[in-house]
Amino acid sequence: MALMDAERSERIAELEALIKRHQHLYYNAQPEISDDDFDALWNELEDLDPENALLAGIGIDAADGWPKARHIMPMGSQAKATDPEAFTAWAEKVGHEVFLVQYKLDGASIELQYRAGRLSKALTRGDGTVGDDITPNAVKMRGVPALLPVAYTGAVRGEVLMSHAVHASRHSEKANCRNAANGLMKRKDGVGAQDLDVICYDAVGAVPATAAEGNLPEGRSGEMRQPFADEAEKLEWLRENGFQTVETVLLHGAEEVIEYRAGMMDRRDALPFDIDGLVVKGLAIDTEDMARSRPELQIAFKFSPEEAVTTILAVEWSESGANFTPIGVMDPVRLAGTTVQRANLCNPDMLRTLDLRVGSRVVITKRGEIIPKIESLVSNPEASEPLTIPSVCSCGSTLVDEGSRLYCPNPACPKKALHRLEKWLSVVDVRDFGSVILGKLQASGRVRRIADLYTLEETELSRYERMGGTLARKILRNLRARTEIGLPEFIGGFDIEGVGVLSAEKLVAAGFDTLEKLFAATIDELDRAEGVAEITARAVAEGLAALRPEMEALLSTGAIRIKPPLPAAFGLAGKSFCFTGELTSLKRSEAERRVRDSGGTVKSSVTRDLDYLVTNDPGSGSDKNRKAKAYGVTILDEAAFLALPGLAALSGPTPATPATPAPPSLPATSAPPVREPADA
Repeated sequence: MALMDAERSERIAELEALIKRHQHLYYNAQPEISDDDFDALWNELEDLDPENALLAGIGIDAADGWPKARHIMPMGSQAKATDPEAFTAWAEKVGHEVFLVQYKLDGASIELQYRAGRLSKALTRGDGTVGDDITPNAVKMRGVPALLPVAYTGAVRGEVLMSHAVHASRHSEKANCRNAANGLMKRKDGVGAQDLDVICYDAVGAVPATAAEGNLPEGRSGEMRQPFADEAEKLEWLRENGFQTVETVLLHGAEEVIEYRAGMMDRRDALPFDIDGLVVKGLAIDTEDMARSRPELQIAFKFSPEEAVTTILAVEWSESGANFTPIGVMDPVRLAGTTVQRANLCNPDMLRTLDLRVGSRVVITKRGEIIPKIESLVSNPEASEPLTIPSVCSCGSTLVDEGSRLYCPNPACPKKALHRLEKWLSVVDVRDFGSVILGKLQASGRVRRIADLYTLEETELSRYERMGGTLARKILRNLRARTEIGLPEFIGGFDIEGVGVLSAEKLVAAGFDTLEKLFAATIDELDRAEGVAEITARAVAEGLAALRPEMEALLSTGAIRIKPPLPAAFGLAGKSFCFTGELTSLKRSEAERRVRDSGGTVKSSVTRDLDYLVTNDPGSGSDKNRKAKAYGVTILDEAAFLALPGLAALSGPTPATPATPAPPSLPATSAPPVREPADA
């Protein structure tokens, strides 16, 4: 939601101060935050104040004592993509037939200015228009010709870098190569400049026919003739005239670029210099686009901290009810701040389509709050081995491989019955009833249906599991604590294939608000409910028909009853909630139950039609928080959530929380909408 004007102005001022501080540290000292954190600040300012003067520049290269000079070539920032989806969208928009792809060098930008073939100035990036003239240091760097074999007047752009080898042998006291290069390139005494390399990737200007043409005024690149036919010829000219040039390939189509990037993620540690992605542009030179502060026809396709390359060591098959899901066991890799060793491989089709094997090198992602997932294949080494897909269930039935799903078709499969028992205990939030105990009860035949759980006795459970009476009493007390349950939870707890609590909530909202109405409904009637597709409608109808005896048996025990329908205007009726992060005064499952008891619905993800996101950390950069801010979803902290009309009254008193409840109609955060960060 939009911020109040005073809050907005205050936040803009705060962002300006933060950005200036971190720019200064980045260019002149030791950075305190990561590139991603800086990007988040930059783009929050861009969202709040797109015309802010600070956005027109890039850095604050204010090394004391260096003279200032104006750039010939604008040294602005690049648009950025950090995942294949964003890159593909950009590629479709610009429509390049051929992509010129270069390493995105992770160093410090520099502009080398030439007059009639002689180096006249070497400027740091500065604010994108004016930089520091560090020519005395630049001439000591490898890759900076002082005199060209041609009378060239114009600018050459490159990156000042320190190699891994030099960093390890001479400057290991610096945190990384980039920090070391930033410090040495601007030392007043010039010490260490000889340890740096300049690798070039762009040029603009004219090859003057006369000496007079070599005296073109600075800052007028738009008036200078472009002497190169295309970007490839420009790079060849740079090489011929003594410049070190960036590694470059020509690729056709977005998929080739995505595959090349995946390969570079695997190989980048072996490169002599640091890179943090790729720069992708068309083959044609567009001087108008080059003059923009942020060119539109090229993009930085960065490596994301939420992506890594690793090796598949084995594949395990997770059995959940009828379904068999492949799980990849990976070489441990750091991903988005955590160590990841397992990843979802989805289904047999994914294994076949990507030609995944034991030993495959793959790209693994963990975006936002999503479980780690294999995105693409990098390579299959010679020693890699084909995977085996299971064909027989433990019950003896032949598995059905539909490609998108591998499952047991046997309706009487014991695994299905066990999974239904586990699902019920999960939905009604029964603690301490472990899966081992449940498995033994089910295997012995003592507990086959959900109704059987409510016939267990303390003495029986104690003898059966040889547990103490205290634990047996605790398990049964937890089991019998819930005597009333909402219809969506009741349906979801019976583990109908493809039908969960959320699907059942949609049916209840559509008027199927009693079990009798659901039993009587046809597939066509269920299909007409908003948000319920034909496949789900069929699954509900067939599942209810098959499980009706079990449902009625459970209700007949009297241990569980279904809550009657709530009045349309009751409590939180029609309101939807999503939870993220930890709550302090109650478990998330309890909070979700209270929402449902009050007539609201609970969603697992943030969508445009969500009413509330509940979090005690509204300032975090989680995927749910970013989406909520972008969609204008009201964000509540725990205290404000518990104070919602109809919630506290229905649920009874709750433990006090330190925060002061915010008005339910207002978001409990002052953060603005957030877009994907751009490279700064």
